[in-house]
Amino acid sequence: MSNVELLPPLLIAAPLLAATLPIVLGLWTDRTGWPIAAVTTTGLFGAAVALASAVYTGTDVPVTHELGGYPRTYGIQLVADQFSVLIALLVTAVATGVLVYTRQGGPRGNTFYTAYLLLTGGLLGITLTGDVFNLFVFLEITSIATYALVASGDGPESAVAALKYLILGTMAASMYLIGVAFLLMATGTLNMIELAMAIPAAERPTLIRAGFGFIAVGFVTKVAQWPLHTWQPSAYQQAPDGVTPLIAALVSTASAYAFGRLIVTVFGVDYLTAMPNAAAIVLTIGCVSVLAGTVLAVIQTEVKRMLAYSSVSQFGLVIAAYGVVIAGSSETAFIGAAIHLLGHGLLKAGLFLGAALVARSYGARTVDEYAGLAKARPVVAGAMAVLLLSLVGVPPGVGFVGKWYIALGAVQSQLWPVAAVIFLSTMLTLAYAARLLEKMYFTPPAALDWPRTREPVATDGGDTTVSIGMLAIVVIAAVGAVALGFAGGTIAGLLEPFLIEVFN
Repeated sequence: MSNVELLPPLLIAAPLLAATLPIVLGLWTDRTGWPIAAVTTTGLFGAAVALASAVYTGTDVPVTHELGGYPRTYGIQLVADQFSVLIALLVTAVATGVLVYTRQGGPRGNTFYTAYLLLTGGLLGITLTGDVFNLFVFLEITSIATYALVASGDGPESAVAALKYLILGTMAASMYLIGVAFLLMATGTLNMIELAMAIPAAERPTLIRAGFGFIAVGFVTKVAQWPLHTWQPSAYQQAPDGVTPLIAALVSTASAYAFGRLIVTVFGVDYLTAMPNAAAIVLTIGCVSVLAGTVLAVIQTEVKRMLAYSSVSQFGLVIAAYGVVIAGSSETAFIGAAIHLLGHGLLKAGLFLGAALVARSYGARTVDEYAGLAKARPVVAGAMAVLLLSLVGVPPGVGFVGKWYIALGAVQSQLWPVAAVIFLSTMLTLAYAARLLEKMYFTPPAALDWPRTREPVATDGGDTTVSIGMLAIVVIAAVGAVALGFAGGTIAGLLEPFLIEVFN
């Protein structure tokens, strides 16, 4: 066994084990959580970079690990390939970056960092697991940690938002688990590689179709697609400002990644293309969510809620891309989905961190309260402007690259309505982004009584000062959004071996 093969279990086990330390050490002091989380996530990012280097430059790919040496038929297999390591890099980078904010801005306390590390470990488990049952286990670890983090906000509203998330999250997990049970009944295995070999030859295809249906409903809810999206705006709005960037960037991203992985590596594109109505249903859900999310975002007045509805729309693009993959066996659309997942995670982390800094400095939380921000906080305003324009799809931002590949895949597959939906959603995204940009840059502060009379808000032990590190992490996100835009072709090239394997 090479050292590289130890990296996948290390990436999952390290944060789960480290999550126990703040609780244990909390018997003596309540200030150990942040250092433990910082050391752990920084190490995880380094390990993810090493794993990505091995996957993208090595010859023995994918990197697999069978826990305990048990064969994959009966044991637990972890798999790192060209697709999964992209998400692993995103998870570890965002988890490390958000800690720069929470050190000073809160929330604080050892229990918070225990949940933070549990969430990180669960997300990495979703990314690297090689069997569908343990995918359920890691989905549940992620969900439980997220419920706790959302509920950690001040006031009863956070508890209500967490409860709403709990109810819909439990329903989604139940749907997924029922689907897994159908697959097990039809094939006798839970391993993804063996499922991919068994499904085309399954003697009970009705069970396979039922399994896909239940799994799709579960992931549509996890990804917050309309009309099962209602948990997301409340969770993002009511969670502490130091929590929202993490969950907005990663939680639904990991679920959308998992759904895409099951589509191309478990069920197989050819099998789903032949499945009656599979492509039409996935396309419809994605396109309706794109339009519903953008329309709902346009009418919002609170910035965090506007960005939350934006996520409904942006993940709708990913689901629509999966529909294009099924309908037209489109490698191009899949590349677009992968790039959009990566880019959207970075964009939302940066935007929610920027919103947290503005709320922290001035107590500004609505669009109108951002008037004159460019004059008062030019660095934050500039970074948020870059991130918003990338979200719209203005080149060279990464948002443009993802949308371009998805739209190109739709056109190549003769799915013109999907391309039209992408164009319309881009115009609507510009509408709500332009509102915020207009307030920041073109509305005089005096017109709306700047600086704000509302007091800045510190969350759970934080203070109201803004550090250079906080500013830097938002600027880094903006620079990263542009850099990833220029690297779109490189990312597509890195995914090529994975695409050859699953589409041929």
